[in-house]
Amino acid sequence: MKKLLNTLYITSTDYYLSLDGENIVIISGKSEAGRIPLHNLEAVVTCGFQGVSPALMGACSERNIDISFLSLSGKFLARVSGRQKGNVLLRRQQYRLADNPDKAVLISKNFLTGKLFNSRWVIERGIRDHTERLDVECLKKVSENIKNSLGSIRKCDNKEGLRGIEGESASKYFSIFNELILQQKDDFIFRVRSKRPPLDPVNAMLSFAYTLLASMCTSALEIVGLDPYVGFMHTDRPGRCSLALDLMEELRSVFADRFVLSLINKKMISLKDFLIKENGTVLMKDDARKRFVSEWQKRKTERITHPFLNEKIEWGMVPYSQALLLARTIRGDLDEYPPLLWK
Repeated sequence: MKKLLNTLYITSTDYYLSLDGENIVIISGKSEAGRIPLHNLEAVVTCGFQGVSPALMGACSERNIDISFLSLSGKFLARVSGRQKGNVLLRRQQYRLADNPDKAVLISKNFLTGKLFNSRWVIERGIRDHTERLDVECLKKVSENIKNSLGSIRKCDNKEGLRGIEGESASKYFSIFNELILQQKDDFIFRVRSKRPPLDPVNAMLSFAYTLLASMCTSALEIVGLDPYVGFMHTDRPGRCSLALDLMEELRSVFADRFVLSLINKKMISLKDFLIKENGTVLMKDDARKRFVSEWQKRKTERITHPFLNEKIEWGMVPYSQALLLARTIRGDLDEYPPLLWK
């Protein structure tokens, strides 16, 4: 369990939550694992299936403390809320900002700044850790180009320009992605990003990792009361979680891309785990997909120090921390949205 920004996160599956006076009591088996005062909380998020007592749900509803239930994979299932809730005010302000080109660009700049900064540091981390095995000159050139693009973001005043910067930087980043594959190089060759459909094993894993990450970001936005379908950088489209796509941009390289590289370089997945369809589409076999998800869950439990909050949190909680910071920015509690800047 972890308390972050007035939200209690329960990540263990064997905890039961009950009420004792003005406290949430976390019970594991027959023993008490923790106790949190209600007056310190704005929300509770639980991934466990042991349950929450009706008394606690009633007490939280009276105090406008949301209780959100997630599946083990992080998919949003349901939320218990009180009769009076500020989510409608938060969402109306979200819609106002999304419809205001100037305001939307300001928030989009920070999403994109996080994406480019983190993409660059994935490259720099590779250079630092594997200097003798990489084409350092080539990687340094791309890293410097992305650094220059970061400066261009601040000067840009429209979303079309930002999309151009994003597209150019993504092309440069993926142009050297194959260099970061250090093992099984004959079996895992990355030439270009192919999405629909993925045309090689690396793209198949990247697409699957992005799907899992998008689900995490969608759940995080639902939990804090934002509408995941109304974005600032990605335009509205029926059925597309545009704000979740905005939020995940800064996490693609540091979470999903590094995870895929790790599976390949640690030889946790091999070419025999994939099949090729007649149209050239490459898919992971069922056993490989299960192993992928299992390792993804393990990666989510690894801890980092959040650079803005200066707190140690699990990687799996990062989308929720960023969603909370975004909600506070939309409310006006923060001057600017602080993206996750990882090193």
